[in-house]
Amino acid sequence: MASSLTRVEMSDLDGWRSLPAAQQPEWPDPAALHAVLSELGSMPPLVFAGECDQLKDRLAAVARGEAFLLQGGDCAETFGGATADDVRNKIQTLLQMAVVLTYAASVPVVKVGRMAGQFAKPRTWPTEVRAGVELPAYRGDAINGFEFTAAARVHDPRRLLRAYHGAAVTLNLARAFTTGGYADLRLVHAWNQDFVRGSGVGQRYERLANEIDKALAFMHACGADPEEFHAVELYSSHEALILDYEQALTRTDSRTGLPYDVSAHLLWIGERTRQHDGAHVEFASQIRNPIAVKLGPGTTPDDAMELIERLDPDREPGRLTFVTRLGAGRRREVLPSLSEKVTARGAMVAWVCDPMHGNTFEAPSGHKTRRFDDVLEEVRGFFEVHRALGTHPGGIHIEFTGDDVTECVGGGDPIVENDLYQRYETVCDPRLNRSQSLELAFLVAEVLQGQHVPTSGHAGSGSMRQR
Repeated sequence: MASSLTRVEMSDLDGWRSLPAAQQPEWPDPAALHAVLSELGSMPPLVFAGECDQLKDRLAAVARGEAFLLQGGDCAETFGGATADDVRNKIQTLLQMAVVLTYAASVPVVKVGRMAGQFAKPRTWPTEVRAGVELPAYRGDAINGFEFTAAARVHDPRRLLRAYHGAAVTLNLARAFTTGGYADLRLVHAWNQDFVRGSGVGQRYERLANEIDKALAFMHACGADPEEFHAVELYSSHEALILDYEQALTRTDSRTGLPYDVSAHLLWIGERTRQHDGAHVEFASQIRNPIAVKLGPGTTPDDAMELIERLDPDREPGRLTFVTRLGAGRRREVLPSLSEKVTARGAMVAWVCDPMHGNTFEAPSGHKTRRFDDVLEEVRGFFEVHRALGTHPGGIHIEFTGDDVTECVGGGDPIVENDLYQRYETVCDPRLNRSQSLELAFLVAEVLQGQHVPTSGHAGSGSMRQR
């Protein structure tokens, strides 16, 4: 904890209520909401302030160029997805990606799951129309149901309690998997070897997989068996969207007397709610968790500096992460001026690339999808810009699942537009499947090692155009 931080009274957390608060639910029963928030206020913390501070230290290393952030998981979690199989598959994919990136970058990889709390989503339109019927839009399981019925689409505050318990279950499973032997480095690498052998593009990555295998064998021969080989640090994150929920789960840390939002280790503010004079930024300014902000293509350097002044006035390393979501066609146009001005003003932020949200479009079938080559192109441009400026490309933030879904087109084992219907399971935005996620990790590894990475060039990857 930085000694210069001003102590924040818990009453100061109410300051956001007098400001414009975008994307908030319209709860029909204020009494029911009050009862739910009172119950949440008495619940045990889902994470601890010391863990949040530990992550802040790890992110400070990312900002200094000494570590790399891998953040990912579901676009929107569902209550039904808080199962051992679903959590294990996501963690397995995240760990597989992390092994490849750790070797390629030769720095620690900070692993943050987009999980254990990502139960609410902002929406472009407040309603949805099907066959002439108009109902409130689905806004995530924490707010209403996905079924297209009037009853399911009511904003129900009791769902916030289910979100808390779903997050608790997911965190318990995650901690068991990451400390109980499942995250053993040699086991995770064996999964990657299986991927290389079984994938249609696996031979391309065989050299890197063999290098990792030799490095592990060498350390084993030397008798090296550190604790880090058998367990990993995994942190949780979600978008701090429903401010009533986040405030109800804010606690005063007994060590420091400072408030922490104990619903997750890291909270982020989305592109739709990042107004520097808005409620979300005000709330985030009062808590001591590490904070991330999504920056879209309309972000100006002045916008970025205003966010820094509001969220990180003391320039505390690890406090603030900027996640750029610019789109493959605009990242070289927008990113240089943002990074140059922030760096010139002495701000110590971690720069992370979200190559997903700026590259979403609608296929002729009506499915929202993303082109794998666009995802890769935005990542490549992100690295090129930062290397040209002498700044550190600090990480990637992606939406993925550990399942074999058909939601994004392209990749080495290509999915084409006619495949989308087969396993299109997301309740919101399209996710990379396990194979695409691991392929992305190997491709990013090649970028980290300075190799030229061509586009996949498979049929279907260029057959649709963004709308």
